Amino acid sequence: MKITDIVLAPGTGAFFYDDQAAIRAGAGQDGFLYVGEPVTPGLKAIRTPASSLSIGLVLDDGTVAWGDMMSVQYSGAGGRDPLFDGDAMSKLVEETIASRILGADISSFVGACSHVLAPIEGTRLPLALEYGISQALLQAAANSAKTTMAEAVCRSFDLPLPTRGVPLYAQSGDAREINVDKMILKNVDVLPHGLINSRQKFGIGGQTFLAFVEWVAARTQQIGRPGYRPVLHFDVYGWIGLELGLDPQAIADFICRVGDKVPDFNLNIESPADFGSTEAQVENYARIVSILDDRGSNARIVVDERCNTLDDIRQFAEARATHLVQIKTPDVGSLADTAKAVLICKQNQVGAYVGGSCTETDLSARASVHVSVATQADMMLAKPGMGVDEGISIVGNEQSRLLALLERRRATSDALQRSNNFTGPWMVKLR
Repeated sequence: MKITDIVLAPGTGAFFYDDQAAIRAGAGQDGFLYVGEPVTPGLKAIRTPASSLSIGLVLDDGTVAWGDMMSVQYSGAGGRDPLFDGDAMSKLVEETIASRILGADISSFVGACSHVLAPIEGTRLPLALEYGISQALLQAAANSAKTTMAEAVCRSFDLPLPTRGVPLYAQSGDAREINVDKMILKNVDVLPHGLINSRQKFGIGGQTFLAFVEWVAARTQQIGRPGYRPVLHFDVYGWIGLELGLDPQAIADFICRVGDKVPDFNLNIESPADFGSTEAQVENYARIVSILDDRGSNARIVVDERCNTLDDIRQFAEARATHLVQIKTPDVGSLADTAKAVLICKQNQVGAYVGGSCTETDLSARASVHVSVATQADMMLAKPGMGVDEGISIVGNEQSRLLALLERRRATSDALQRSNNFTGPWMVKLR
């Protein structure tokens, strides 16, 4: 099967791009808006609607394999690519990438990604472009083989077909209390994120955050089904370090305090501090991990900022500088690299969390499901958007459909194998 044409279509992401630097500097809120001037280059306002660009690969049987490009919510922060520019992406595809796409061998997902997404004169392509095109190439590979995208990933990395889904992690946005209730009622595996992205939400000495952690734990028992014990996962956007200082011992002490507040739960603390560079982040996070492990704490740390690309992920995993890596799909780039990242984490006995951003689309979320399930990640984000219900529905239903298809595939294969092995007097063995 060959690619005969390319279609581009502008679109929207499921949330907004936000200026993390301006928010950290104290930008106030007026309803849903942030007040003040943006700080991060490329942003015309502190909060601006997310955009996307769809790319469709027209195959010679008439089907179209789609993928979506976009940036993450906090573009330009923590070593990430700058804000997404759909016009620039369209121009790059039309002038440079189209000829590669039209000549790609789509029977090999990894090979097609390596060919189409190769650097230009030593410079890597924008990660948003890698992400969107790789989604389309994965769908094209699946179409060519008449399989699911998960099976195309398994075939590419010589993995067994999965038999179980991946735990889902939902994020609350600013509507914390209402969205926590939604998550509990829907028995979400990991919750609530919390969006602890400002001094107001963290509180002096972290007191506001500590009170919220205790409330979430109590609420799961108050309205959840009997025996419900989700993993509690909070993203603090570096505020432990910002509030208490960048001493790994002090940060670990505070994380242990949080864990002691909810001793009956497994606790994840994402982005406890930002040490300013990948190298400093690796060194200091490794010290925090060591302290927590030595104390036998129920708390684990999760790295996000300064751990963006596949090389970054490998560095953190090999140094055991985190308990869990957020593999932030638009920042990693190609979905082939997302799959490789999960496998690297597993090889180094580090948790693999296939994340992403609220600014993604339904299409990118569904593609992420197939990679997550195929590689058996430890958890994945219910995305896109901040509405909870939509992300759980999109990701959860895609997982359910995928697992049903894979079970049917196994049942059919087993029945055929039994038929092939039966050589009774009235049946000729099938060849």
